[in-house]
Amino acid sequence: MLEILNVSKTIKGKKILNDVSLKVRHGEIAILLGSSGVGKSTLLRILNNLETYDEGKFFLDDKLLDLKTIHQKHTVSMVFQHLGLFEHLSVLENIDLPLILTQRKTKIEAEKVARDLLKEYQLEDQENKYPAQLSGGQKQRVALLRCLAISPKIICLDEPTSALDPSLTSQVATTINNLAKKGYIILVTTHDVSLVEKLNGTVYLMSKGSIVESAKVEELKEKSEHFKQIMAFMYGV
Repeated sequence: MLEILNVSKTIKGKKILNDVSLKVRHGEIAILLGSSGVGKSTLLRILNNLETYDEGKFFLDDKLLDLKTIHQKHTVSMVFQHLGLFEHLSVLENIDLPLILTQRKTKIEAEKVARDLLKEYQLEDQENKYPAQLSGGQKQRVALLRCLAISPKIICLDEPTSALDPSLTSQVATTINNLAKKGYIILVTTHDVSLVEKLNGTVYLMSKGSIVESAKVEELKEKSEHFKQIMAFMYGV
């Protein structure tokens, strides 16, 4: 289980995160829901050691996490909102490069891992293409495979549907739900209510750097008036 405990961050006097706490078990999905600027992406970036924080602690399976060394152990991996694929590298090279650089695998070993993932996600016929030749959905799957290649325990997905056609939302949700079934701890940031409705997880509604409400996805319609009012204000639902 991942436990995020009392995490806070302030920039130039503004509270970006304010005493945020939550727990996510293996095989569970935590959905950080909120409009831009509420701190949800910042929390993922802190967990991936891409930003510092002022206070708080992180535990994985009851052991304190040192975020400064977490990537050396390949515990957390992240799919960025804008994916971050290397445009000058092929699909295969985008996936196998982190294995060569961070896990010291040989080119042959790394390519085997990459090709196995490409086959599993039905992208084996795309391995020699470059990102510019892929559809938006294909690019996202390649970014996800690069994330999975290092065998993380925690997967972070930042706004996974923001750059995609709405028709692909169901496909993205199915992929995320299947990853949870495999035992990954998953954190998703979004302001896409249609995605939320298709995920089997717990929603953490964020406002002004704090978690103001939480509920299982299936409970949203029956949740407190407070939750409904905030949802209506933010999303018109």
